[in-house]
Amino acid sequence: MNTALAESPVQVLNVLEWAYARPEGSEPLTLVVLPPTDPMSRGQLRRMARLARDEGVTVRWHEARGGAGRGGGPARTLRDLAPLLRGAGHVLVGDPFSRYVQLLLGVFPPRRVTVVDDGTATMEYAAQLSRGERLVRWHRRGGRSPRELALAPVTALARRRLAPGRHRTVEIFTALPVEAPEGTVVSGNRFDWTRARFGPPRLTGGADLVGTSLVETGVVDPDRYVEAVAALAAAHGVRRYFAHRRESVTKLHRIATTTGLEIVRPELPLEVIARRGPIARTVLSFPSTVVHTLPAALAGTGVAITVCDVAPEWLRAGAPPRARGFLAAVTETARSAHGLSLTGA
Repeated sequence: MNTALAESPVQVLNVLEWAYARPEGSEPLTLVVLPPTDPMSRGQLRRMARLARDEGVTVRWHEARGGAGRGGGPARTLRDLAPLLRGAGHVLVGDPFSRYVQLLLGVFPPRRVTVVDDGTATMEYAAQLSRGERLVRWHRRGGRSPRELALAPVTALARRRLAPGRHRTVEIFTALPVEAPEGTVVSGNRFDWTRARFGPPRLTGGADLVGTSLVETGVVDPDRYVEAVAALAAAHGVRRYFAHRRESVTKLHRIATTTGLEIVRPELPLEVIARRGPIARTVLSFPSTVVHTLPAALAGTGVAITVCDVAPEWLRAGAPPRARGFLAAVTETARSAHGLSLTGA
């Protein structure tokens, strides 16, 4: 039996892509949704869950983070999921850095693991697995908080559960250019399901700009970011700003009033929204997963994707030391893999 653990709309999308790419007659799939608390993510997740059910996937919604007030909580979720995870021969994981997923895998070790795309975290997971490092998100600071120290045993155990071994196989299903860590298999995600189900889109004039949560994660200075958006809008005739689901309302209001751009809060992952259309003939994006996924989802439509570099002076004084190099790597790999053009604000 195949069981998937997903916490974001993009993870659900890529679970569907994985299932679509499997040969006929594969084992049934049960999707376990562990939703966050923010309304935007929850709304997108509910819509993606409906699409998954339409594809014949069994969907189970578990309120792991809301506590008893939402009818869930960690203890109840562990108890409810125990029979499912004990019987799962194959577990798909959307976010290997998730503390909740790490806890579940520590209690219920799988024999087969597939890590599906969850943004640039997939690139970092593969790199850290290759280097034998502990699993930590790239935008986290170098020090270890008391909470991280307390959870260190869980993280260490999870790393073993997410690594190939004598009794475990590991696959990475991704649209990103990652080197396969020793003992793993990397399978390409070409967004065949998305292209088969949606589009091709109607194209419009001007340009669309894809937003990022780099301000919210403490990497980029908010003033510099708004200035960059305004400069890109003026230089490229941008009409719409597609907001990341984690962007704050305050920042988006500031962008709208400063630039006059139409702010779009997508109801589904951007790959699906872009494929359904309408979408501009030119799409600009800061370094993020979409500079790798949109070229695949929009292949053959005539849409040009341009990646916008993040200048060093945009970074906050307290940004992680790894930030500049990591963002540059995302940009450069996208240009190499997809032939994207590069622009600056």
